Amino acid sequence: MKTITAAEANRKFSSVLRQVAQGEVFTVLSRGRSVARIAAAPSGVSERNAAKKSLVSRLRSQAILGNRSWKREDLYEG
Repeated sequence: MKTITAAEANRKFSSVLRQVAQGEVFTVLSRGRSVARIAAAPSGVSERNAAKKSLVSRLRSQAILGNRSWKREDLYEG
């Protein structure tokens, strides 16, 4: 993790973003105090996969309601 002043982060923002994209994490200081952290955003794919796993798990744990005697072919008009 690198430390950078707010003024320096402002001047070198493009460079900071490039480094963050490569995995670097920055702590931003203002008047010597840490005020922010700049890090890569989580990938939407992993969040989507986690949400999907959670949904499937919840659906599997629920009781089946209603009549399940129909077949896939019954859904389509012939």
